[in-house]
Amino acid sequence: MSQPAAAHGRNDALVARLSAHYRTMLRIRAFEETAEAASKEGLVKGAIHLSIGQEAVASGVCANLRRDDMIASTHRGHGHTIAKGADPTAMMKELFGRAGGSCGGKGGSMHIADFTIGMLGANGVVAAGIPIAVGAAHAAKLQRRDVVAVCFFGDGAINRGPFLEALNWAQIYTLPVLFVCEDNQWASTTRTRDLTAGDGAAARATAMGIPAEMLDGNDIEVIDAAAAKAVAAIRAGGGPRFLHVHTYRLKGHTAADAGAYRKPEEVQAKWADDPVARTRARLLALGVVETDITAIEASARRELDESYAAAKAAPWPDLQQAFEHIQDTGYGQWR
Repeated sequence: MSQPAAAHGRNDALVARLSAHYRTMLRIRAFEETAEAASKEGLVKGAIHLSIGQEAVASGVCANLRRDDMIASTHRGHGHTIAKGADPTAMMKELFGRAGGSCGGKGGSMHIADFTIGMLGANGVVAAGIPIAVGAAHAAKLQRRDVVAVCFFGDGAINRGPFLEALNWAQIYTLPVLFVCEDNQWASTTRTRDLTAGDGAAARATAMGIPAEMLDGNDIEVIDAAAAKAVAAIRAGGGPRFLHVHTYRLKGHTAADAGAYRKPEEVQAKWADDPVARTRARLLALGVVETDITAIEASARRELDESYAAAKAAPWPDLQQAFEHIQDTGYGQWR
């Protein structure tokens, strides 16, 4: 057990906050490692994109949101969904295409959504989640609801039209939306800097008059503090805010991508800057004992082992479900 706080002279509130973040990040990582292994088993239906190495962004931002706040994610959205409060077992069932999945087994990894916790959906189209979040923010403003919308997107998304269109709309109408550019330095197999003109995402936001910050995406305390400040300003009616968060994708573009286009020494160096390991070291430095930390780690692993087993044992959806929740054009061919 931990020694009394006074023995270490530590800040208990900070330790509690960091411990909660550490738990969230570990749950995200355990989910993704489990999903990656399941994909190799042939259990996952469709492609999955892992955010291993980027967990601090999801945890740091979502910890400052309420349940009724909304998020829109990307094709790399498992972490955001878990951090917002989704059930990992329902998510794993969704990846496996099973009954009980977040979207009934129909959406898979790139289309996970859970409206009950404000998760408007992952999106397989780069930058497509940005206008969805802005639209949700505009609806909330018209309805006079005290909620914030957050859109997560990658560095590659800033070179697509919806990015600038959405920023302009959000600023013109003073919408309650937080833009989070999760800059993992690689757009698929291409270095972002090789195809991005100018000073990047934050500079483009600033050009629109949107206050922007550039952050170390592997430092959970930095992200947590910046997100808290941004969300408070937005909720107070201050209009959109922008966080340009620098991190690194430690795995390939998809679970099937070995990432051979990157030098092994580059990736190895980035593993040494892993946000999960950083947070662990920070907890130790604050006086948390090893056994307490390993208990958090074991809990996350156990939870995802159970999610995997439940998803693997879950039945396939009833065939009739294929005809539910679809668009009817009026011609009836689908029948």
